[in-house]
Amino acid sequence: MTAAVSSALRVRVSVPDVWDIVRLDAAPDWTVAQLKSAALSAATGRTLAEDDYLVKFRGAQVFDEGMTLQALGVPDLASLVVLPARRQPVR
Repeated sequence: MTAAVSSALRVRVSVPDVWDIVRLDAAPDWTVAQLKSAALSAATGRTLAEDDYLVKFRGAQVFDEGMTLQALGVPDLASLVVLPARRQPVR
């Protein structure tokens, strides 16, 4: 008899705003908002206004950030992107 164990998902989160890719071990019951927060914190080393950023998975924006990674269908070794919600001016 084996027990079902919920293992961590290994995901890569690209944060182009700081030109970094973060590797995270996320639980399947993490929300997209939790993943975004963890990725921004790991990439920048500080707390940012999370409403200023959005998450993309498989090329599409995730509008419901309260959805869990499991419900969204994020597989192990998946890639996600955290982008600024507004375009940045070119200097």
